[in-house]
Amino acid sequence: MSMNDPIADMLTRVRNANIARHDTVLIPSSKMKVAIAKVLKDEGFIRDYKVEEDGTAQTKLKVELGYGGRRQPVLSGLQRVSKPGLRVYVHRNEIPRVYGGLGIAILSTPKGVMTGQEARRQSVGGELLCYVW
Repeated sequence: MSMNDPIADMLTRVRNANIARHDTVLIPSSKMKVAIAKVLKDEGFIRDYKVEEDGTAQTKLKVELGYGGRRQPVLSGLQRVSKPGLRVYVHRNEIPRVYGGLGIAILSTPKGVMTGQEARRQSVGGELLCYVW
């Protein structure tokens, strides 16, 4: 079965595992997904991630979700912005703030995948991949 939007698939798997209160979730791996997981870890939305090889051609990305007190999820929401049918690009002056700074925007820039705040600091724009809060 072909997949049209692998990044949306990753976000949906993480969102569903978070709602079901799972500790980990396995996702088919790619360089872009690993870069997004790195940003989520650096910002504290997930505990850790690891690329695992299981002997098949496809490697897996194992994401450990983070929870606070009383098993409340750290991650409240994920929203895909740029899609294969409608790409969304932002100039360095147009990078949005998510929930007044409580969330992050993840961008794919010429300098790599980074948060909106870091892209503003480095004065670069790019493709607006998703919002996380």
